[in-house]
Order: sequence, then C-alpha cells, then structure tokens
Amino acid sequence: MGYSVGQVAGFAGVTVRTLHHYDDIGLLVPSERSHAGHRRYGDEDLDRLQQILFYRELGFPLDEVAALLDDPDADPRAHLRRQHELLTARIEKLQKMAAAVEHAMEARTMGINLTPEERFEVFGDKDPEQYAEEAEQRWGGTEAYAESQRRAARYTKDDWKRMQDEVRDWGERYDALMAAGDPPTSRAAMDLAEEHRQHICGWFYDCPYEMHLGLAGMYVADERFKAFYDSMRPGLAEHLRDAITANAARHTC
Repeated sequence: MGYSVGQVAGFAGVTVRTLHHYDDIGLLVPSERSHAGHRRYGDEDLDRLQQILFYRELGFPLDEVAALLDDPDADPRAHLRRQHELLTARIEKLQKMAAAVEHAMEARTMGINLTPEERFEVFGDKDPEQYAEEAEQRWGGTEAYAESQRRAARYTKDDWKRMQDEVRDWGERYDALMAAGDPPTSRAAMDLAEEHRQHICGWFYDCPYEMHLGLAGMYVADERFKAFYDSMRPGLAEHLRDAITANAARHTC
C-alpha cells in the first residue's frame, strides 16, 4: 500500500503540510490512495520528491522545479548530470565562502581586533598594520611572531591606549635622559633599555637579550624604525641601540 504522508514526511525531513501543498499544486501527487482516501506514496513518488528537494535546496522556485521534472525530453541521466553540474558549482561557491570566512576569522584571531572607529581613536591616521604583510614574511614562522599575534588579538581599545601611554612616558623620560647628557653606558640609560625590553616581553613576546640586540640593530638600520625613535628626540635610535648593547652586556656577563 506504499507509505503514508506521515512516513514520507519523516523520511524526507519535511512537514506533512509541505507534502499536502505539493499535492495540491500537482508537483508531487501520490500514486495511490488508501480505501479511506488517504495519500499513499510509492517508490517513484519518493524518487520525485528527492528531485524536488534537491532543486529546492539550490533555490529553484516550485514552478521551475515542476518544469524541470516534467520536461518530456529529459531522462533520469539528464537530471543526474544537471544535478552534478549544479552541485559542483554550489561546492565551488561554498568553498570560496568558507575561504573568505576563514580569512576573516584569521584576521580577527591573529590581528588587531578593533572596530574602524576604535582604530582611529587609538592610532589616528596611522595604520597599525601597515607593515603586517612584511612582518609576516620576515618573521611569520617564528614563535615570537605567533605569540605577538595571539596577544594582539586579545587587546581591547583600552589596552592599546595603555600601551601607547607607556611608550609615550618612556620616550619622554629617555628624551630627558639625553637632554641631561647621560651616555648610553650610564645606569639610567641601561635601565631604560631594560624597561624597553620588558615592555616587549609584557605586551608582545618573550624577548631575551640576544633578540633585543638584534632589534637594536634594526632600530638604526631600518629607516622606518629609526624615524620612529628619532621622532622622540633626534639621535635617540642610535643612543638606544648603544644602551641596549650595554644593558645586554651587564646582564650576560
């Protein structure tokens, strides 16, 4: 006697009301009726329902589904080929969407997680990720880079502001030290160099003295870093390099 409307609804994951509607519009008319007049669905009906649900999943309106299934020139193999083509296109589209979502997730997870308004409030017209691609190319395979990115992803607007306040305060004190004529080998200069290293350790990644020495060289060799430190006071980049060198020596001797 075939399957009842309730059974088919359970098989297909649709509602009884949906099957009634398909029957009413002639899209899926059950091939049998019970003695009491109840709908009974055979195997061919289930095959047609499977086709209907496939096209519906792809967004086809019911009238187009009916036209496709009732095309006298189409055969089952033609439907299968069409379904394969549509599925392949759908998969490609979903893969692109998934890649886009993954990229967005990575950007959120591994970058500065602030709204545009918060970025402007914290950094002004300076882009904090201007050299992000270059940094990834140079240090992307290091644990220090990965740790820096993990930490940056957790920082809030207030965290970034507090970090900038620390840098500003440190720069003002270093400016005063140079104005007083303290050499890079003075205890005060070495203490500020050590504070600089601790700032990196606290906010970004573990920075042992050997790594700090490498950074010190870059602060002078790379014009962008040199410009940043020299903006606090002309000559500060070279003074800091020498203070970092002296500080590393006193801690590693």
